[in-house]
Amino acid sequence: MKIEQRKWTAKEGWKLFSAKEIEAEPQLVMAFTSSKIASDDKTFNNLKSSYPNSHLLICSTAGEIIGDEVDDDSMAVTAINFEKTKFELGSVDIKEATESESAGEALAKTIPADSLVHVMIFSDGLKVNGTALVRGLTKNLPENVSITGGLVGDGSDFKHTYVGLDEPAKEGKIAIVGFYGQNLKIGYGSLGGWDPFGPERTITKSENNVLYELDGKPALSLYKEYLGDQAAGLPSSGLLFPLSLRIKDEAGKETEVVRTLLAVDETQQSMTFAGDMPKGAYAKLMKANFDRLIDGASGAANMSIEALTSTPAELAILISCVGRKLVLKERVEEEVEAVHKVVGQAASITGFYSYGELCPTAATEKQCQLHNQTMTITTFRET
Repeated sequence: MKIEQRKWTAKEGWKLFSAKEIEAEPQLVMAFTSSKIASDDKTFNNLKSSYPNSHLLICSTAGEIIGDEVDDDSMAVTAINFEKTKFELGSVDIKEATESESAGEALAKTIPADSLVHVMIFSDGLKVNGTALVRGLTKNLPENVSITGGLVGDGSDFKHTYVGLDEPAKEGKIAIVGFYGQNLKIGYGSLGGWDPFGPERTITKSENNVLYELDGKPALSLYKEYLGDQAAGLPSSGLLFPLSLRIKDEAGKETEVVRTLLAVDETQQSMTFAGDMPKGAYAKLMKANFDRLIDGASGAANMSIEALTSTPAELAILISCVGRKLVLKERVEEEVEAVHKVVGQAASITGFYSYGELCPTAATEKQCQLHNQTMTITTFRET
């Protein structure tokens, strides 16, 4: 695997971020940037002129990651030449969250299943119910295929998110990258680091990803009681106070996941989250603990390199929740540095801050879950 990285900022323009350019032509180029830049057709055209024979993936973000650096309104470009690995690409369009499961089913069918070992998903961050998307994907993907990825972002604005695959980025797009063969070693890990507080409550009324009642009381009014003065900043202030859920999967196994708030409805006193809020599940409010967030990033990195055994990672794609970025503020690069220290300085690092993360709950599992407020890492190495 050969990798070339470049970074663009309005102040400095383009600069080579990796040690050198690669001579081999890259087959896949990933560009992570702000919504404003991603939605400009000139962005795709400029990338295409630089990489005319490469597949181009463009995603809007809530912050761009390259190396140990985190920026807003920049562009992080990673061009990859796979020497022994085949990959396939596909995409679907979605108009609203109720289509998420069927979109996942359709997306899985856009790539061949034979010899498929792993897929990465880059999804619109606002029109998608991530839980239903994963459910649809798993229906039509082989059981041994692992899934990672995320819901792309729009800073803290929550207005428009964009994905482009070999075309200018647009809203309502979900892209899939499928990896094939046994020469590619892939690892993954996802951890949070938030502290629960307050009593655990039962979800007594909900519909898909919309929460109406907790313990029989209007969810939004109850939530506002905990937020106090910060309730005036909803929905963006809700990123600082996610909900932890205890849910059971189809096999009856209990799993803990975290859900991020996307929108509120004052009339209905309801709250819309990035994934399902199943009736009967137990929910508890969470708040930030700075040191634990950094430890969570480091722990996710350790999980992500388990499958690589003793061989170092060549590439690490980091997808971290925008809520973590808002909490860490000017120290946000510390969580990226913690990851880099674990995966190794030789690894090329890229990624973005997201509205949701997709990853199995353990490095040894294949069953994917939607996560929020986590650092999720996918590592790669060709052998």
